Amino acid sequence: MNCMPSKNIWIRRQQCPCGDWKCYVTYEGDSEETSLAAQLVKNDTSTSEAMVSPYVGMVFKSDDDAFEYYGNFARKNGFSIRKERSRLSPQLGIYKRDFVCYRSGFAPAKKKPTGEHHRDRKSVRCGCDAKMYLSKEVVDGVSQWFVVQFSNVHNHELLEDDQVRLLPAYRKIQEADQQRILLLSKAGFPIHRIVKVLELEKGIQGGQLPFLERDVRNFVQNRKKVVQENDALITEKRENDTLELLEACKVTKEADEDFVYDFTVDENDKVEHIAWSYGDSVHAYTMFGDAVYFDTMYQSITYGMLFGAWLGIDNHGRTIFFGCVLLQDETPRSFSWALQTFVRFMRGRWPQTIITDLDPGLRDAITSELPNTKHVISLWNILPKVSSWFSVSLGSRYAEFKSELDVLYRVESTEDFELQWNQMNLIYDLSTDKHIALLHSFRASWALCYMRGCFVARMATTDYSKSIEAFLKGVFSTQTCLRSFFEQVGISANFQNQARREMQYMHTKTCIPIEEHARSILTPFAFNALQHELVLAMQYAVSEMPNGSCIVRHFKEIDGERLMIWIPEDEQIHCSCKEFESSGLLCRHSLRVFIVKNYFQLPDKYYLNRWRRESSLDFYDPHITQNSDDQWYQDYQCLAETLFTDSSITKERSEYVQREVTTHLTRILNEVRNMPESEGVAMDLTFSPAG
Repeated sequence: MNCMPSKNIWIRRQQCPCGDWKCYVTYEGDSEETSLAAQLVKNDTSTSEAMVSPYVGMVFKSDDDAFEYYGNFARKNGFSIRKERSRLSPQLGIYKRDFVCYRSGFAPAKKKPTGEHHRDRKSVRCGCDAKMYLSKEVVDGVSQWFVVQFSNVHNHELLEDDQVRLLPAYRKIQEADQQRILLLSKAGFPIHRIVKVLELEKGIQGGQLPFLERDVRNFVQNRKKVVQENDALITEKRENDTLELLEACKVTKEADEDFVYDFTVDENDKVEHIAWSYGDSVHAYTMFGDAVYFDTMYQSITYGMLFGAWLGIDNHGRTIFFGCVLLQDETPRSFSWALQTFVRFMRGRWPQTIITDLDPGLRDAITSELPNTKHVISLWNILPKVSSWFSVSLGSRYAEFKSELDVLYRVESTEDFELQWNQMNLIYDLSTDKHIALLHSFRASWALCYMRGCFVARMATTDYSKSIEAFLKGVFSTQTCLRSFFEQVGISANFQNQARREMQYMHTKTCIPIEEHARSILTPFAFNALQHELVLAMQYAVSEMPNGSCIVRHFKEIDGERLMIWIPEDEQIHCSCKEFESSGLLCRHSLRVFIVKNYFQLPDKYYLNRWRRESSLDFYDPHITQNSDDQWYQDYQCLAETLFTDSSITKERSEYVQREVTTHLTRILNEVRNMPESEGVAMDLTFSPAG
């Protein structure tokens, strides 16, 4: 069964987690999802000087390109254009196009009906002769459009920038704004109030929206006429697409026994929620499932469905895919089903830590379904909401408020946090603010004093957030039906999980034996992180105390001091910063103590398996590794891994191995192909990554 392509747009969730349906969250950089006002201003200032006036003989690939170019030129020069005449021939199709100024020609005379009041609306047309005529010619089998006439002489005044944007040709309501307008309209907001709300949410002055109040009124009136019909069509399409998605899951399961999926149906026996994962994702989870990021930021405008993706990080710092879910709503019950299903997919193993967006319903589900899992909300999930909540209301004081919030985030003790939190609320008069109350209710999941030592595997970083965004863009690159979306998820997930790491060599920076030893054990990603701490460790001094513990201080006291507990009989070290408990890599303070105590190698316990070179997904194939007859392949895999490890120490080694391996493997391959084929049953050595 083939799906018919249709527009299915995924956008960031814009409903505020405070629960107030009138509250709306905008995200920096999402101009195409909110308003193009800022982008239009940017285009005006950046390209006005570089815009070349059209001229006779100018060539375009298509008439659409020519119309777009002339339209941009018109906007920069204070007018708009429209399509006038076109001429058609059997051989060339449309071969002439006339584009004219919006005030070209004259309005046709209209007969006024007798006995009725008729509004005499004045026409803007005044016979302007500004124009651009094009003709199509075929040159070497390629169609091209040439400008054959051009005039930029107008018989009317041209408009200023703040006026030209209000011409009908340039007034557009973007899709995300349409959704917001309809929501406010259904709630009973009058049109003028809707416009005011949009201006406040976008933080712009009155009258600066890229559309007028009457555009909003016309949009609402037109939409009301078709909304019931559209809702019925969308409901039918959603049901059909969901059934097709379910069928695709069944087909995939028949072809790949390691693929897993599950779904629920509602009281009308309609598919409600559906989740799925792949065999290699389940295997990756056994190795790197200690910390999981559950992304629920995107929803479908068309279907109102929420997309959730379970993601992780491997020993090379790459984003890996564990599974995903489509939910019909955002209730705690739906989130609970999603979490139950995910744990079942992962063979009953729950993560140590789950990182999510700020969502009360999701928090309740995690508390219920994953009671032994630490819930973390990364700062990069909170900051966009903080900007939406407070940037307008606090105005010029917002920058100062944001700085104080950052200080609060890093406060050492919970007592100091509560004290400074209350002081901040008094200073900015936020004691009764619902968003401040929401942030405070989640403090145990985002403030460092509450979650220090919680294992996040270096996932609560800006770099990791960018990696997730890149993955999701790959998933949402298609805007067709759910079956195509399912296929795109499989492609993106397989690309992430099967990506081969590049050969890298790692320089030493300190000449300390600990560094040399770590380089032979850790992946380049983990080694670079440890090396950074090792370099900074040189800036700290160690003072031993009578009870055997140590105080580590920075020579400029920028970092304050850290208490170190040293247990020599077990070679255990504990730092009050708890970096090892958080990332699985030792901090600068602990490394300084090991250096002072003349350690040439770190104890093996401080090289977690998840960061070691041998903990790799690169050569995994469950069908091969489960077959005892394929011991030779396992030996080859071990040899290849050892070769990779030893050759990545220096650039000279890595270049030598790349050159020699290519040469010798090519020779061996040619010799094998020249050998006679065996009459026995060939061994199945086909790589078969699930998905």
